[in-house]
Amino acid sequence: MRILSIQSHVAYGYAGNSAAVFPLQRLGHDVYPVLTVTFSNHTGYGATRGPLVAPADVAEVLLGVEERGAFPQVDAVLSGYLGAETMGAVVLDAVARVRAANPSALYCCDPVMGDVGRGFFVREGIPEYLRDSVVPVADIVTPNQFELEFLTGAAVTTTAEMLDAANRLRATGPRVVVVTSVLTSDTPQGSIQMACVSDEGAWITTTPLLPMTVRGGGDVTAAVFLAHYLTSGPEAALSRTTATMYAVLAATHDAGSAEMLLVREQDSIAHPDERFPTVALG
Repeated sequence: MRILSIQSHVAYGYAGNSAAVFPLQRLGHDVYPVLTVTFSNHTGYGATRGPLVAPADVAEVLLGVEERGAFPQVDAVLSGYLGAETMGAVVLDAVARVRAANPSALYCCDPVMGDVGRGFFVREGIPEYLRDSVVPVADIVTPNQFELEFLTGAAVTTTAEMLDAANRLRATGPRVVVVTSVLTSDTPQGSIQMACVSDEGAWITTTPLLPMTVRGGGDVTAAVFLAHYLTSGPEAALSRTTATMYAVLAATHDAGSAEMLLVREQDSIAHPDERFPTVALG
């Protein structure tokens, strides 16, 4: 299948399209990566070099892809971090034009805005813009627990509250909600969870909680889930994404690497060991 991925790019390490494109390709999908920034490295290092790409220039690149006749063959659009509302408008325009050319095309949005412990790390106004303008247009959204709480205005302290919040979010537009970094009073000690709530059902997976922080993990998660969802549906996508992410992060932790070992763990992307069962939610 063909995926139009509109995200940032870093030369060193993995974030945005630098994190998403390789897993999508390793899973057999063609990717049209459109870059919104081209930085030396992700911002977790405290300093970056390289330019932001102006929204008008991103729109020109998208127009050129459209002029090549690609949009009718695009099966999904993927987006992540949005630096400004003007970039979001470019993404939404591309989604509309892809859907006009191929009504069955999906839009998967990773609503990047913040995390537990860090709070919001995007510019003022972006969380509200994502909530009000972007998320309602998406077919699939992949918030972490902190982002889910903001998008719904609901506290999430139990699995039942997480499920209720995900369904509230689905009521605003998306058919599928994937909640990452789930830590509630129901989460087993020393574990972390991921959940998927969809029209077909709702499931949760549990893996050991690794003592590490890594950038770009959400970008890989959204890409891998979308890839499997397109071919296998939501439950299988959750199971395989969980397996891949745990394998990649465990190998990264064991190696003491500051960057994900995506290439080294490519077999875990292509053939994930689904040893963490999906448990159906009510």
